[in-house]
Amino acid sequence: MTAQELIYRVTIQAVSGELMVDINALHTDSRKVTPGSAFIALRGTQVDGHDYIQQAISNGAALIVAETAPDTETSAAWIQTADSSIALAVMAANFYGDPAKQLKIVGVTGTNGKTTVATLLYKLFRSMGYRCGLLSTVENRVEGEVVESTHTTPDAIQLHGLLRKMVEAGCSYVFMEASSHAIHQHRIHGISFAGGIFTNITHDHLDYHKTFDEYIRVKKSFFDGLSADAFALSNADDKRGAVMLQNTDARSAYYAFRTLADFKGKVLENGLDGLLLSIDQVDVHFRLIGEFNAYNLLAVYGAACLLGADKQEVLTHLSQLAGATGRFDCYRSTNAGILGIIDYAHTPDALQNVLSTITRLRQGSQRVITVVGCGGNRDATKRPVMAKVVCTLSDQAIFTSDNPRFEDPQQILADMERELTVTERRKSLSILDRREAIKTAVQLAAPNDILLVAGKGHEHYQEVAGRREPFNDKETLLEFFELLEK
Repeated sequence: MTAQELIYRVTIQAVSGELMVDINALHTDSRKVTPGSAFIALRGTQVDGHDYIQQAISNGAALIVAETAPDTETSAAWIQTADSSIALAVMAANFYGDPAKQLKIVGVTGTNGKTTVATLLYKLFRSMGYRCGLLSTVENRVEGEVVESTHTTPDAIQLHGLLRKMVEAGCSYVFMEASSHAIHQHRIHGISFAGGIFTNITHDHLDYHKTFDEYIRVKKSFFDGLSADAFALSNADDKRGAVMLQNTDARSAYYAFRTLADFKGKVLENGLDGLLLSIDQVDVHFRLIGEFNAYNLLAVYGAACLLGADKQEVLTHLSQLAGATGRFDCYRSTNAGILGIIDYAHTPDALQNVLSTITRLRQGSQRVITVVGCGGNRDATKRPVMAKVVCTLSDQAIFTSDNPRFEDPQQILADMERELTVTERRKSLSILDRREAIKTAVQLAAPNDILLVAGKGHEHYQEVAGRREPFNDKETLLEFFELLEK
């Protein structure tokens, strides 16, 4: 593909150099540039790609796309544009033959539930005989093939590359998480979505968006951009559910348990063996546990109906499905009967949902022991809030490390403990090593107690000082369960 073809539909401020040169790859990392590549200089939160343009040229870049004009003569063609991230999204679509146009893509956004909703939709439509793709925090899937996930939403180059693979695999539908970062950074710019789903919104990612109002605005902009041919499905029970759809051109619909809605549900039974729900006046038992999953299931049902699926067929298949990995995964020790739960909950609201569910489901003298940490280089204001939620809804809290990244993990624990009362401190322990924290929780648990390990879910690493060290909550918990049985 020539540079001329590659920049089709890119808003250009200035051009220099030869545009009929062939381009064989797109890169935003100058270290990966090889002869014939295009280098797109992006302004990130930590690094400015414009500082590495000369390195990209030295490595053989044939095309530079930047928000500045060249300050010296260069052999590479040069495109100046107002926003490199938008240019990258357009170029990535061009480079891979605009695969999004050949797919029905449904985006899921919100603070909690995105992964479960996207994963259930993927599983549901595959079970109904469709070839599908999945883009999620846990994993990306091209039909049955698993492609490792490194971000909630891939960058534009990876995204369109995956969409091209999905087209080649014969996929009809793609279900994807649309994170606030991806929306704000224009990673999904230019994609014509068949539909969008809003789950809920609570305080999160304020380290990036700075204010809650800005976080809401970014989420809402996803629905503002939907076309009249698409659907927009929102949670009417969330106080910002209606706000999300205020300016959309898409066909609006709502799902709810507590208010009037297009897709209405009622929780009939909520136990450790699953949920019995009434959905549009049909009673169905589902394998998933907890009221938060009732909302996820209702969102999936509504979206499937809006995509034209038969209601009865949807409920039949949906009732047989398990959720996403690391979302309320339950394991029981054989002899002691301790119930272990692994969950990705890493926000105050998600923890509140999971622990409230456990509180409602526990019986008799069952105690709740929770192991949890807070990520480094993320919104620090939620740390004491999360600690209070855990202490309020658990009999024993164990605070530990969870992806400290470049922060001092001991300081993160201090932030969590900062606002605890004397009573809350008495029921909490701080154990920096996550493996030791889980081991201690298992040792403290009595027969039939419930042990929640929260925060990492599907993740198989600890991110410490720029390194990803192998770690898996599920494997660690099961290892200590096994030792308990000996």
